[in-house]
Amino acid sequence: MSTADEWVYCGDEGHLVRPVPGRLYVRLTGGPLDGQLLDVTNLPDQERVDGVLLATDRGLFGPGGRALYSPAEPADREGPFLWDGDTP
Repeated sequence: MSTADEWVYCGDEGHLVRPVPGRLYVRLTGGPLDGQLLDVTNLPDQERVDGVLLATDRGLFGPGGRALYSPAEPADREGPFLWDGDTP
C-alpha cells in the first residue's frame, strides 16, 4: 500500500524516504507522524500487536520525544497504526 507521493517514517525528521517495492508498509494515522508510512516488513510480531514508539521532534515533547502508534486492529497486518499519544 503506497503511492509515489507518500513518505516513509525513518526516524530522521530531515530525511525523507520513498516507499520501496517489495516492502510492507502501514499508514500512521493521527498525531505528529500522520500520513507517513511505517515499514513493518521486519517488525517483530509483539510490536505488530502492542505498537511502536517512534522518535519525533514534532510531538508534544519536542526533540527526543516519542510518539506511540498501535495497530487499529491487532490481527490486521495491513491496517493503519493509530496514534496513542506522546512520551518524553
